Amino acid sequence: MKFSNGCWLQKERCECFSPAEVYFSKIEKDQVTICAPTSKITQRGDTLGGINLTIVISAPYEEVLRVQTYHHMGVQKKAPSFEIAPAESGHLKAEDTEDKLVISSGTLRLEVQKENGALTFYRGEEKITASGWRDLAYMKTDWKGFAYDKGPEDAYMREQLSLSVGELIYGLGERFSAFVKNGQSVDIWNEDGGTSTEQSYKNIPFYISNKGYGVFVNHPERVSFEVATEMVTKVEFSVPGENLDYFLINGPTMKEVLMRYTDITGKPSLPAPWTFGLWLSTSFTTNYDEMTVNSFVDGMFDRKIPLSVFHFDCFWMKDFNWCDFTWDSRVFPDPEGMLKRLKAKGLKICVWINSYVGQESSMFKEGVEGGYFLKRPNGDVWQWDMWQPGLAIVDFTNPAACEWYSKKLEALLDMGVDCFKTDFGERIPTDAVYYDGSDPVKMHNYYTYLYNKVVFNVLKKKKGEKEAVLFARSATAGGQKFPVHWGGDCWSDYESMEESLRGGLSLTSSGFGYWSHDIGGFESTSTPDVYKRWCAFGLLSSHSRLHGSTSYRVPWAYDEEAVDVVRYFAQLKASLMPYLYRNAIETSKTGIPMMRSMVLEFTEDKNCAYLATQYMLGDSLLAAPIFRDDSIAEYYLPEGTWTSLLTGEVKEGGKWYTEKHGYLSIPLYVKEGSIVAMGARNDNAVYDYADGVTFRAYALKDGIKAETVVYGTENEKEASAGVVKNGTSYEITVESKKASKVALMNVGVPKQVNGASYTQDGENVIVEFNGDGKAEVVF
Repeated sequence: MKFSNGCWLQKERCECFSPAEVYFSKIEKDQVTICAPTSKITQRGDTLGGINLTIVISAPYEEVLRVQTYHHMGVQKKAPSFEIAPAESGHLKAEDTEDKLVISSGTLRLEVQKENGALTFYRGEEKITASGWRDLAYMKTDWKGFAYDKGPEDAYMREQLSLSVGELIYGLGERFSAFVKNGQSVDIWNEDGGTSTEQSYKNIPFYISNKGYGVFVNHPERVSFEVATEMVTKVEFSVPGENLDYFLINGPTMKEVLMRYTDITGKPSLPAPWTFGLWLSTSFTTNYDEMTVNSFVDGMFDRKIPLSVFHFDCFWMKDFNWCDFTWDSRVFPDPEGMLKRLKAKGLKICVWINSYVGQESSMFKEGVEGGYFLKRPNGDVWQWDMWQPGLAIVDFTNPAACEWYSKKLEALLDMGVDCFKTDFGERIPTDAVYYDGSDPVKMHNYYTYLYNKVVFNVLKKKKGEKEAVLFARSATAGGQKFPVHWGGDCWSDYESMEESLRGGLSLTSSGFGYWSHDIGGFESTSTPDVYKRWCAFGLLSSHSRLHGSTSYRVPWAYDEEAVDVVRYFAQLKASLMPYLYRNAIETSKTGIPMMRSMVLEFTEDKNCAYLATQYMLGDSLLAAPIFRDDSIAEYYLPEGTWTSLLTGEVKEGGKWYTEKHGYLSIPLYVKEGSIVAMGARNDNAVYDYADGVTFRAYALKDGIKAETVVYGTENEKEASAGVVKNGTSYEITVESKKASKVALMNVGVPKQVNGASYTQDGENVIVEFNGDGKAEVVF
């Protein structure tokens, strides 16, 4: 929200009340409290009126400072609030000097100037951002003087944090606009707007700077960000009301910022190994029955395409009856038997749900009588006709409603369903009455958190924590704890494919560890060309789903070459599972996403700052989808030696490349100094990853040990490999109880190999082990 009229003036009837000085302060064990009048106190009479701001600064976690600013502290605090980690004691250090307050947590330091109340944040001696004259402020938008003040009705709290030369801002949720947020006005307000507008399904009031710090605005309601817009050298954020609460999080690297942010808001839960395989959907409004479903599933298996999950979209339930969680008997007369038959083929089952209950649903009367729905102020059930005629919305602040809704889902799980696609959750009214008295404006964004949490907890209860997984569209801060999230409704063209990737990288820059999208696009039907390129991209994402709106997404619906493409990349992903699953586990522990932007991995490389058409898949693989119908790939390799995973071709980094690719190809490069664990199987996402694994070592540097680990499907270490290059020799160490191989890629023909047998594959040397072992390869 913009308040000013240029550098010096405010908008008409807008008034700014900003700290003019630190009048007094109090240092306690875990916080510093500051009284900050908004006009200079020159004599005792100046204290008899006017606006004071109370600023409370704390250090709830290491390398994190929290700034809470209040105008009227007597305003009732209404639910909801984000679920964040409990504050830790002992991190705060504070010193009161003659001219300033110095407050620190680790290497992060805040200096508050007593003369004018200015805030300056440092990392050691490096200034990272600051809030000065008229930056932190209580804003009134219809100001007529104290005698006519409306109270909080037209009040906002605002902060403006400075940007330095070359500083760029990322994050703020899954945003499909430009990847770098400088120059954008962003409102944190969940909406169902598709992927081609400024609206977003997943709005997160958190941004991250390439200077290695982040800011989390701890407000679930609408937060308005002006990122180098109203003031072009500042990030402004404002919230309606009488207080503002934000955390400034130090890195010093962008990855460490995400680690600390997810320490506060929650780590991404680890999805089960089967979730990383290919998901196939019925699509949305298509006609289907058990025969159709079997034709899809058998068609995939007959064509040797690995398939992990089959998803039934909305019309598994009878039209006008969403959601009643009852199979449409007209097309699925024996749902329990059908699910058993599908699961006998090795599949997991997902079904579509949402939290809206149409008037024709058998659950509607139950919900009304039980008081399980949102209500209008007059006590009526809140209903409207958007999406389902007469729909009502489940009130997840009501424990009885949560139990009722959960029991309906448990019945499906007992029948054989394995997981749920939790659609919607964005169009939540701001005039509804909640069971627990929650503020409906704050609940607009927060509703999705409660919705997905309830469903996720049902899955944990029935399936166990290791098996719980969602396919969710909406989210707010903390939603990363309930993966997986997909990108929402996109069109079926290259532009939508690109904007989907942009949105995904923005989301994973906001604390979310895993991400997917509708392969081939959702709305309309893509050309075979776009479909094949999107399949390569989709099967090199953390999670992969074929899904559409009015047409099927099975590859033979496009052409036979599409079958080859899906088979090739599905098998490639299956063979990469030892590598991918290790990265997934590390994501769940650290909060560093599986799919990460180039700037997150290579922050110092200026070529990566704006780059959102390629990404790192895990810590070692660079993927660059092709977005052109002339089959031309344009991509950038950062400094170093890069090796194509698919062809073995070696390229030098620090350069842009333009080249043509067939459909069975994509720029997919391994970073130098990496060991990529490749599985012995490519027919399924779930197998013994350690049995017969090949550890491929790429472009090792002298004297630097490269290492990797293989985890089993129970998340325990099953094997590891380490390789050190010393001049013309390589020392290899393997720890495993099973047969494995270490492949030294592009090294030529050795003079001798000591301690193990080996084979030669072109320029690659493949050393074989039967359990633990050590070997030396000399050139």
